[in-house]
Order: sequence, then structure tokens, then C-alpha cells
Amino acid sequence: MKMKVDLEGKVAIVTGSGRGIGQAIALSFAENGANVVVNCYTRVSEGIEVAREIEKLGRKSLFVKADISDSEQVNDMMRQVIKTFGRIDILVNNAGVNVGVTSEKGRVPIQDFSEAHWDRIIDVNLKGVFLCSKAAAQQMIKQGGGKIINISSVAGIVPLRLQSAYVAAKAGVTNLTRAIALELAPHNINVNVIAPGSILTEGTKALFYSDREKTEKILSYIPLKRPGAPQDIANAALFLASEDSNYVTGSLIVVDGGWTAGYMRDW
Repeated sequence: MKMKVDLEGKVAIVTGSGRGIGQAIALSFAENGANVVVNCYTRVSEGIEVAREIEKLGRKSLFVKADISDSEQVNDMMRQVIKTFGRIDILVNNAGVNVGVTSEKGRVPIQDFSEAHWDRIIDVNLKGVFLCSKAAAQQMIKQGGGKIINISSVAGIVPLRLQSAYVAAKAGVTNLTRAIALELAPHNINVNVIAPGSILTEGTKALFYSDREKTEKILSYIPLKRPGAPQDIANAALFLASEDSNYVTGSLIVVDGGWTAGYMRDW
């Protein structure tokens, strides 16, 4: 079920919005009145298509190819947005990378984890949030307010095996959110974080939900006994982007079907 909020005339940037959770957030924002900047770096054709879908909804859209771990590219993206729309009301830091997105290759213990994988995952998942938030905050302060929404993970709350960089980055995103929420509150900028659980995307279908044994294993840890949908995360983002959340800042919203609530199977 899709939420309805009032984002009429707002300008939103959603990083990593070519597919999956980012795509769902971008389209949901547009359906609720926002003009949306679509960003991705490797899935350019998909990002362009999302921008077209937004325009079909009667909203304005801009596609920007940018690597969010590169400060020059981030700053250039923000300049393009301001030149096109004149403001930035909402930033969703969704873009992220991990090892083993479509297979288990690269998921190894710390003693075998590659430095190259570590650097790339930390750069995109954590440094990217810092760079985009810094650049957007400068514009939001000039405007007198805004909303920053970061996408973390249950992996930032409970440790997962064989993903040391991803776990570290997502835990960092959660506490970075709280830190900048304190710093930006005097400027009327709300900063919050969403931690998705197991969400059914193309990547998780390939990795977890195409094999019955793996499916049963992962669902055994989810009290609701099903994976979430990208729209579940988009709904949480809609709330945090709307005026209904004006007194919410520095908060973590967990959307995981109960995974991190301490659920254990019967023995």
C-alpha cells in the first residue's frame, strides 16, 4: 500500500535511484508532488528511464550521473540541481554497494577481506553520505530548512558475517545521522535514518530468494515470515520527507519485519 503525503513543489534528490529501493522512493516522491533528481553512476540507462517515468507522472526530473564518493562529482551534481530547480528540499542518501550482491563471491571473513573492497564500500556507503549531506546542507541552510534521509541497514544494528566493510559503513551511517541531526537542527534541517531489513530486490532475489533452502533460512529470522518490498522503505521515506515529521530528527526507523526485535525460533 502506498502512502499519501503532500510534497507539492518540493525538490528531492535520491541517490542510487536507478532501481530497487531508490527507484521506489523517487517514484513515490513524484507521485506525491515532488520534482525529483535521479542519480546513479553505473546504471545510467535505468536512471534515465526512472527520470522519464517521473516526467510521465507530470513532475519535473533531472538525471545526474555522479559517483557520490567523489567530492567534485557531488558538488557538480548539487550545482546542476540548484541551476535547474533553484533549491534542494529533500536529500535521500540511498546509494550503496556491497560484496556479493548477486552471488556470494567476495563474502569472506576479515582475514581474507580485500582492501579494495573495504575502501570502495566505505567510500560509497559512508563517505558518500557525508559528501552529499555536506553539500546539500549548505543550500538548505541558505533556504532556511530541509530534510535529509539516510538509508542504513539492519546490518548497521546487528552484525552480519562475511560483510565487515558493509556492517561498519552502515553502523557509521546511523551514528553520522545522529551527529549531523544535532548540528543542523538550529537551521531547521531534519536528519533521520531508515534501516531496511531483507527487501525483495533484483539483488536479493538472486542471492537469497532463488533457492528454497536459503529462503527458508533467512525467513526463519523474520517474525513476519516474508521479505519487505521497496515500497515499504519508500513509505518510511515519505513520512520523513513530509511536514508530518517536522518534530522528528536524529531518529532511526527500522523497517525489517521484526528481524532486529530479538526474535528467535522456538527450540
